[in-house]
Amino acid sequence: MSSSRVNLRMPNELGPQLRAWRGTRGKSQLDLSLDTGISQRQISFIESGRSTPGRQNVLRLAEALDVPLRERNSLLLAAGYAPIYAEGNFDDREMQGLTKALKRMLRQHDPFPAVVMDRYWNVVMTNDATPRFFGHFIDMAARPAPRNLLHLMFDPEGMRPFIPDWEQTAKSLLGRVFRESVGHVIDARTKELIDSLLAYPDVDADWKTSVAAENTPVIPLSFMKEGRPLRFFSLVTTVGTAQMITAQELRVESMFPLDEATEIHYAELMNDAQ
Repeated sequence: MSSSRVNLRMPNELGPQLRAWRGTRGKSQLDLSLDTGISQRQISFIESGRSTPGRQNVLRLAEALDVPLRERNSLLLAAGYAPIYAEGNFDDREMQGLTKALKRMLRQHDPFPAVVMDRYWNVVMTNDATPRFFGHFIDMAARPAPRNLLHLMFDPEGMRPFIPDWEQTAKSLLGRVFRESVGHVIDARTKELIDSLLAYPDVDADWKTSVAAENTPVIPLSFMKEGRPLRFFSLVTTVGTAQMITAQELRVESMFPLDEATEIHYAELMNDAQ
């Protein structure tokens, strides 16, 4: 008996998806066969729609291709199986341990800004320092939730007027969208996000393919306040061996002063607000 089988598969739907992931990862059918132990002939049959693999083989293929959990559900559905990876909410019992750990990380990063973001750069959690810092530049309460970090940087009514060398910063941020996308794949919603950023005034579509280069180990994110620059760099943390979609798609971005002058100016700025 196979209770996990569902009548949701469309003819030949799995084959094109598998072939597309193979192309994205730059693997031949032989490469995938060697990685999974599934014969090259069987993989060819799956991609042509002549064969439907068992659920475990779908998962083996997805694992070998490093397919993100959300897209693994799509592969399972295409093969006629029920999805097995849950979305999850922060208040779910299974997520409570992770949620507590994230809150602890954010608190421990005070007095510097740190945020937890979802796959699409929407801020889902911050420490106390984050709204206090950005509140020195704009009215954060006037921005609708969920606040999107990229829109905050690109919007002429957001942080953009306070960013020196904004064009270079915008290019580096667009580059990060591609580098930090889950599974290094631009899905439909990420493409919509990129298109919405490119729709802002004075944003060039060619920026998404440019490479920002600086003679430093990191690309700084700089702001100008009271005629003095504040230069930060970011550390991005993700959840290892995640088994829920929400957990895999979360990342923590922690900002650190890049130089001593920034650290001093930042301390003065934050102390003035107390």
